[in-house]
Amino acid sequence: MTDAFFRPVSGMQMPRFAGIATFMRLPHVPLDHPRIGEVEIGLVGMPFDSAVSNRPGPRHGPRAMRDASTMIRAEHPIHRLRPFETAACADLGDIGPNPVDVMDTLDRFSAFYRDLKRRGIRPLSAGGDHLCTLPVLRGLAGDTPLGLMHFDSHTDLFPVYFGGKVLTHGNPFRAAVEEGLLDPKRMVQIGIRGTAYDFSDFDFAAANGIRIIRIEELFARGIADVMAEAREIVGRAPTYLSYDIDFVDPSVAPGTGTPEWGGPNAFQAMQVVRECMGLDIVGADLVEVSPPFDPTGNTAYLGASLMFEILCVMVRALKG
Repeated sequence: MTDAFFRPVSGMQMPRFAGIATFMRLPHVPLDHPRIGEVEIGLVGMPFDSAVSNRPGPRHGPRAMRDASTMIRAEHPIHRLRPFETAACADLGDIGPNPVDVMDTLDRFSAFYRDLKRRGIRPLSAGGDHLCTLPVLRGLAGDTPLGLMHFDSHTDLFPVYFGGKVLTHGNPFRAAVEEGLLDPKRMVQIGIRGTAYDFSDFDFAAANGIRIIRIEELFARGIADVMAEAREIVGRAPTYLSYDIDFVDPSVAPGTGTPEWGGPNAFQAMQVVRECMGLDIVGADLVEVSPPFDPTGNTAYLGASLMFEILCVMVRALKG
């Protein structure tokens, strides 16, 4: 049972529309806070989108999801898990990016996550564009590469764009494999769809043993069957979970920069995460929520709800 300090503010004590918004109404515990040493799972904002290749906006995702997450309550309806009473969770705040320098931002983010690993804090992060995942992996991966459970409509395995050297949100996982941060034989990418420039990403996956499960296969086989295979691929070793909100159909989650039609509905979006229960998820992120493209706020609320689903998986992994 966690200390009361690490419990969210209850809606019975302070209305959910009032007070200062933090992720899931948890205490704000920056790295210089006297109780940072007690935090087991840290929720982090990565407000950065200078690596998008088309429509910007995910830099506003963490703030929107913090606000939306005040609707999250104490107990998971299916697992009957009360994560905030089981593990010491806190909002660690945002990492300050350099909005005009991609590579400097990656260095800043990597240093932050290396510090979290040194402190023994498992991160659950809110992006930001999908390049934000790369510095998290740089901070968390040690001598043994991590596995990857990846939900997305894009593989993000493309070569660097325009023949340059600066990475974008289209290449974080290719870079992570090339840098030895991920074990390609323990990588599974689920929900891939949409038109393509070419199939260089699929060629890279085939050459390195990365399992890609297109949306057609997911729907044909069903979530339970596909996720059973996915769990077998990543195994019981430490694994990172990365969830791009454009995995979800844009009729449900329009607030994203690169939407692709033909994706899962909101229930299916949560179901795939619930099927990850039992995996050793040592870190995770929810990225590419772009509030300017959804004035209703529904995409941000779905993102926050998925973060709660992921948090429950992480708490179970941490506590057994």
